[in-house]
Amino acid sequence: MKVLLSNDDGINALGLYKLAMAFKERGHDVTIVAPDSERSATGHAITVHHPLRVLEHNLDEIKGFAISGTPADCVKLALDTLVTDVDIVLAGINRGPNLGTDVLYSGTVSAAIEASLDGYPAVAASLASFEKHQYDISADFLVYLAEKYLEHSLPQGTLLNVNIPNTTLEKIKGVKITKLGERKYYNNFDKRTDPRGGAYYWLAGKVDESNPQPETDVWAILNGFISITPLHFDLTNHHFLQVLADWKLKI
Repeated sequence: MKVLLSNDDGINALGLYKLAMAFKERGHDVTIVAPDSERSATGHAITVHHPLRVLEHNLDEIKGFAISGTPADCVKLALDTLVTDVDIVLAGINRGPNLGTDVLYSGTVSAAIEASLDGYPAVAASLASFEKHQYDISADFLVYLAEKYLEHSLPQGTLLNVNIPNTTLEKIKGVKITKLGERKYYNNFDKRTDPRGGAYYWLAGKVDESNPQPETDVWAILNGFISITPLHFDLTNHHFLQVLADWKLKI
């Protein structure tokens, strides 16, 4: 299987390296195209006002490229120019979860969306913790999931958003197929003053996961399950189409 890997934590991220090595050890052909530094929370931004720099950056004999752009840039450039033959695209393993509305901000998820837009099967993968990361279990599961894809398929324009608990294999309760949950953040802008007396703000935030809906990705992670959510990029509210048409708008 020919695998393209990317991420938003940067080409030197441990999660990316662990995932690449897991595929390599199973005999798969791996290419890495990832940002040259961290590009978390960049969403689906692409670079149009200055050129993209590309440097070869091989990891343990795995062919790689470091790109001076966003995760979406990386996948777009890889599939258009740098990599000629790809069976599946994986973005990750991200440091921290991408649950609920996180998918709108996540560079990891956007990298997978870009692959899906180009007609490739894609997976966005995240380890649901920001500390003491245990990537090996996640990497092994993602190789298994990608190999499982070869037995089945994904609908056109659909990607899988995978979140994996950061715990031991024995403590993971299983796999849940989920929908996106609600993950509300209470933003906290820390006001500070620079040396010249000017004000600036540093964005932080606290997440409220106190009442997750059952069978959502948020619920699954909080209850020790791997969450797999099929996503697509059609944002149309189909249920509201006829209601809006009944407004009988005119010009």
